[in-house]
Amino acid sequence: MSDAERSVLEILRDIGSNVQDIVRSESRLARAQIRARISSWQSGLLLLGIGALSGFFAVFFALLALVHALSHVLLAWAAALLVSCSLALCAALAITAGSRRLKRRGPIGKSDQES
Repeated sequence: MSDAERSVLEILRDIGSNVQDIVRSESRLARAQIRARISSWQSGLLLLGIGALSGFFAVFFALLALVHALSHVLLAWAAALLVSCSLALCAALAITAGSRRLKRRGPIGKSDQES
């Protein structure tokens, strides 16, 4: 059957099939690109995670050492309470300052030019 003999319905079916193939191919390409980006970020994210965890433990053990040092001057429970209250105060100040900055910044969707 030549192109001149094909019905309009057959041509429309072919167009629909071709559009579906194009959409599937674009979807596969997008997934492949996302996988490639994630795999390229993977080692950096892993190192950042290890660094953050190590930093957390460093701060934890520094605070533990502070509690032990203060326990030579105060009772152990009082030293631990003093360190925990100091940390709570730092956390409250940081949260207050951060929330004030975010309120001044405005909604998330707002661009820098609008604010």
